[in-house]
Amino acid sequence: MSGGTRGVVAAGHPETAEAGARVLREGGNAVDAAIAAVGASFIAESPLTGFGAGGFMLVHDPAREASERDVLIDFFVAAGGSDGVERSSELVPIPVDFGATAQVFNVGAASCGVPGTPAGLEWAAQRYGSVALADLVADGVRLGREGVTITPEQAYFHEILHPILTSTPEGAALYAPEGRRLEAGDTFAFPDAADSLERFAAEGAAPFYAGEVGAAVCEWVRARGGTLGVDDLAAYEPIAREPVATRFRGADVLTNPPPSSGGILIAYALAVLERLGEATGVEQMVGATEAANARRTDEFAEGLHDPAYAEGILGGDGLGSTTHLAALDGDGMCASVTCSNGTGSGLVVPGTGVHVNNMLGEEDLNPGGFHRIPAGRRVSSMMAPTVALRDGEVVLGLGSAGSNRIRSAILDVVVRVIEQGMDAGDAVRSPRLHFEAGTVQAEPGVDEAGLAAIESRGIPVARWERQNLFFGGVQAVVLDPESGELSGGGDPRRGGSVAFA
Repeated sequence: MSGGTRGVVAAGHPETAEAGARVLREGGNAVDAAIAAVGASFIAESPLTGFGAGGFMLVHDPAREASERDVLIDFFVAAGGSDGVERSSELVPIPVDFGATAQVFNVGAASCGVPGTPAGLEWAAQRYGSVALADLVADGVRLGREGVTITPEQAYFHEILHPILTSTPEGAALYAPEGRRLEAGDTFAFPDAADSLERFAAEGAAPFYAGEVGAAVCEWVRARGGTLGVDDLAAYEPIAREPVATRFRGADVLTNPPPSSGGILIAYALAVLERLGEATGVEQMVGATEAANARRTDEFAEGLHDPAYAEGILGGDGLGSTTHLAALDGDGMCASVTCSNGTGSGLVVPGTGVHVNNMLGEEDLNPGGFHRIPAGRRVSSMMAPTVALRDGEVVLGLGSAGSNRIRSAILDVVVRVIEQGMDAGDAVRSPRLHFEAGTVQAEPGVDEAGLAAIESRGIPVARWERQNLFFGGVQAVVLDPESGELSGGGDPRRGGSVAFA
C-alpha cells in the first residue's frame, strides 16, 4: 500500500492509525501523530495498552543537531515497593492458548509495576509536540464515550485473554458486560478512560503520579497485596537514552538500548548476519537468532544495567501483550512507539480508566525469577521500537508486539526491507519463523528447503497451519529513498492498519 506525501501511520487498529493520520493532515508532526494514535489505542486496543501500561518511543528528528537527532524515550514499567512494603499476595498463573501452543502469564496485584505511559507521552509532547494535547486526545475521548466496534482480530484477543480480563469483578464488568465476552461486531466503550484522557490533556501526567488518580491506583493494588505505592509513583520519570546502533547492508539500524534486552539482541543478530555477508535465508536467520539467544544469560540480564558491559556486547569479537505504531511525516521525522500492558493484571481501578499492567509477572521479562527486581529499577523489556537510516534519512520505522517473538518479528522485517528491498506491506505480511527453546516455529510459506536443512541438524520444526499473532504484530512505515514513495504495513496477525495523510 502506498499513498500521499504528508505522512503515513501504521498501527494495530484502523481507529488507531486514523487518529494519527488525522493529526498529520491537520499539520502535526510525527510525534504529534504518535501521541494521538497512542491515545486512541487506549480504547481501540484496550486489552493491550492504556494508562496503566509502559513503553518506549524512538524519535528521529532531522531538524535537530546531530547529537540530539535520535532519542529513545524510556517510559517503561518500574518495580514498586520503594517504601519497604512487602507483597501479601502471590502471582496468579493463567495460561493463554494460541492454538498450536500455550503460554502462561501471571497476573493479580503482585504482578503490578509502576506505569509509565502518562509520563512518557507528556515528555514527548513537551519536547517534540506542536499540537495541543486536547486536540491529540480528541479521537481517544470520542471512542471512549461512543465506543469502538470490535474487529475480528480484536475479538481474538478478547477470546484468548478472557480468563485474565475477567479475573476480577471490575474487569468482568468492563470486558464481559452482562456476563458475555465481547465478540466481533460488538461495541466497546470505556468512559472512565475517556475522562482520564481529558484530564491528561488538561493537567498532564501529574494526576497519575502525584494526584488522586495515582493514589486510587496504589490504594487498589496495595489492598490486594501488591507493592505499588505513592512513593514509587512520585519517583518515576521518563529517561532519554541514546539508541543502540548497528550497521546492516548499508543502513544504520537504531533500536532500544539497555537496560532493555530486546533491542541489543536484535542488533546483535543483525551484526551476525552482516558478518556472514551472504543472502539471508532460514539457516542464516536461525543461526543469528541462536547466537543472540546464547547471550541471554544471568550475567547478561544483570550486566544490562552496567553501561560498560552493555557497550561490549556489540564491540570487538562479541559483535524485548503489546501494541506498536509508527508514524513518518513529510519532513522526515519518524516516531516509532511500543506500549504494553503485558496481558494486564486484571485489576481495573474504578473511576480511573486504569487497567494496571502485569509486568512483574511476565516470565520473559523476569528470566532470573520473579520478585527479584529492586524497587525503582526499570523492568528489562523485549520491546524494541526501531528506525533504519540511509545517509542520515529514515527509510524504515517499525516495532512489534509479541512477547519473546518481538525480536524475531523485527529482525525478519528489517531483513526483508533493508536487504531484500520489499515495501512495508509485503515485508510485514511475509511468513515468519521464531527459534527458541531448541525448536523452530514456522508459519506457512517459510522456505521448505531451509527448514529441511535445519531439521537435518537435529533441530525440530513446528509448522503452523496459518499465520498467528503468536509471531508478533509488526507495524512498519517505509520511505523509498529513490522514488520518495511512502508505504505502510499493518500486521494482519493483529488487525493492523495503515492510514495516509
